[in-house]
Amino acid sequence: MAKDSNTRIFHTDGITKVYKTDAVEVHALRGVNVELFAGELTVLLGASGSGKSTLLNILGGLDSATDGQAWFKDRDLTAMNESGLTRYRRDHVGFVFQFYNLVPSLTARENVALVTEIAKNPMTPEEALERVGLDHRMDHFPAEMSGGEQQRVAIARAIAKRPEVLLCDEPTGALDSNTGVQVLEALDKINTELGTTTVVITHNAGIREMAHRVIYFADGNISEVKQNKTRVHPSEIEW
Repeated sequence: MAKDSNTRIFHTDGITKVYKTDAVEVHALRGVNVELFAGELTVLLGASGSGKSTLLNILGGLDSATDGQAWFKDRDLTAMNESGLTRYRRDHVGFVFQFYNLVPSLTARENVALVTEIAKNPMTPEEALERVGLDHRMDHFPAEMSGGEQQRVAIARAIAKRPEVLLCDEPTGALDSNTGVQVLEALDKINTELGTTTVVITHNAGIREMAHRVIYFADGNISEVKQNKTRVHPSEIEW
């Protein structure tokens, strides 16, 4: 499914985030303005502490801004109460984190079913696992899987409810290069085949080569935005 670079999914206006501890203030975001578009796979690239995870959490409804506004389509996320944000996360957003957060006592199929049981129009767990190449591992437990396989189960769980956006925070951060490529291939396939707007946070500069756009973060702000005219397959990324 081709991306639609004309349809804006997220945009922010002057988003700031300040964490206060006693007399110390940490400015995680400093007036960030960003746009993310339908069907794009966008990489947010920057060092640890540059603000990219904070922005992702605000866009995902997991955190609130200190000032400024963030919109999902025409919905002002910064004006929503907690119940509204819960519905937003349930109905529109899939999350993939660095650590897989699977239930150890459940099989891959059962871990994915935790989401499909509460979603409005879900895939079957079997379809979601097949899309990430794990149709042969559905009845295995997390302890019986490699790290890359566990992360792909987490991706299957995230996409099973057919979210409009997939937000991924360091999805390969705990993996070696071989298993990391398998995870990136799964994300690329989801973005290409389903048209899911996908945002990947990383500090690994090589991953930018697979993105439609790269947004660079430094010191709580966006330092540069680049359109990627020559995307590469994840297997071609230099780690």
